[in-house]
Amino acid sequence: MTPAAPAYRRLGVEERRSQLLEAALTLFAHRVPEDVSLDDVAEAAGVSRPLVYRYFPGGKQQLYEAALRSAAEELQDCFDEPRDGPLLPRLSRALDRYLAFVDQHDAGFSALLQGGSVVGTSRTTAIVDGVRRAAAEHILSHLGVAEPGLRLRMTVRMWITAVEAASLIWLDEGKEPPVEELRDWLVEQFAAVLTVTANRDPQTAALVTALAADG
Repeated sequence: MTPAAPAYRRLGVEERRSQLLEAALTLFAHRVPEDVSLDDVAEAAGVSRPLVYRYFPGGKQQLYEAALRSAAEELQDCFDEPRDGPLLPRLSRALDRYLAFVDQHDAGFSALLQGGSVVGTSRTTAIVDGVRRAAAEHILSHLGVAEPGLRLRMTVRMWITAVEAASLIWLDEGKEPPVEELRDWLVEQFAAVLTVTANRDPQTAALVTALAADG
């Protein structure tokens, strides 16, 4: 006897929209955005192309931007670590989540950060830059500095750029070295760039002293 097909379940508006975004993110995670069509998203979600248009009348561009915002929110949350215990172990845990996202989204992460996509716009650029700024704010909060000066702000933002670049190179190199080694290396680089900045900035020098005492 052939088993009955599962009954179709009508989803609410937000539930359906979330389903479409999840399908799109899964596709963007493994293929660059320009290689993903609305038909692909519809097929992955098990719905019709007109239904995708109903939720995203702006077509692929609107869907991509919505998926990018969803991914950006997840990336921002990576650095939202409880402010308990020494700083560097906290940073390690945040990087564990960040690198897990990179590993999971692979080609989509590369397309997101490398730019040049046919669906890239000033809005998508702003979304990605928002992730960088949010990460910087989280890290400065972890450092416990209420009013960071220019050199400290620049140091943190330069390190975030280095993390992005290292993540892209890591993907290009077949995810070598092992992710735990990459994480530890990036944490060591953070401590190193703070030390270099401390030679020119009294605020950072005081911070490095405090971190050394923190152990």
